[in-house]
Amino acid sequence: VQLVESGGGLVQPGGSLRLSCAASGFTFNNYHMSWYRQAPGKERELVAGVSSAGGSTNYADSVKGRFTISRDNAKNTVYLQMNSLKSEDTAVYYCNAGYKRPLYDYWGQGTQVTVSS
Repeated sequence: VQLVESGGGLVQPGGSLRLSCAASGFTFNNYHMSWYRQAPGKERELVAGVSSAGGSTNYADSVKGRFTISRDNAKNTVYLQMNSLKSEDTAVYYCNAGYKRPLYDYWGQGTQVTVSS
């Protein structure tokens, strides 16, 4: 099982980034996919989630209206489009795949997002 995140980096406040998470080694379209983040000195928190077929999404209040999660089951990839970025969005972003938790619960290695002028 592999979850490989990409797309992180340094961006100015108000800017945009698109994170990608490429999955392999499991039946992707059975899994609920999520993005989490962890800022220095803070606990990991849920940012956004999308159902296995992509028909249902949920977001943390802090990112509603700015972030969009989506998935392409043909490409085994989940995305997080992040707009209007703020300094408080700075964190390591992790991709998560879950199915009948806690039986099947996988994590990527994380990608750093830094929002700074």
